[in-house]
Amino acid sequence: MHRAYQYEFGVDARIARIFNTYGSGADLMDQRVVMKMIVAALQNRDIPINGSGEQLRTFCWVEDVVDGLVRLMEAPPAETTRTANFGSSHEVTIRSLAEKIIALTGSSSHIVHAEARIDDIRRRTPDISATRRELDWAPRTPLIEGLRRTISYVEKELAEKNYAGISWVEIN
Repeated sequence: MHRAYQYEFGVDARIARIFNTYGSGADLMDQRVVMKMIVAALQNRDIPINGSGEQLRTFCWVEDVVDGLVRLMEAPPAETTRTANFGSSHEVTIRSLAEKIIALTGSSSHIVHAEARIDDIRRRTPDISATRRELDWAPRTPLIEGLRRTISYVEKELAEKNYAGISWVEIN
């Protein structure tokens, strides 16, 4: 659609593909894996993972994504639609992510395995090479640092909004 509109009307079009963004400012009831795991860990509740947890994912700190989006919008117009992938190339298993979150929160949570989802993709990693080359962009925030910041944010939100009494099932 973008390309057709660009061709037909001469409009500068850009496409941003955003992969697994996490960080401060997210809703505590967000259903994405990082927020779900952090809330569960801070409440010392079990952390369910589908299947073995060996699925590979990448996670990108929200401020790094915003920096990339700004670079994309400020880039000079191009002959064709500019498409940029924003994400990390650092892969981590879902199980490892849960273990990191449990360790960083000092939680007594346990990882519990749920049935594997049929449609679960084994590996989801964006190719950011063109974005790196064309926009001089790459994520700067290591996963551990981003998790620390997100945990701090969630702790503050839980305390301020008195979510402490809400069970994992209600938040989930």
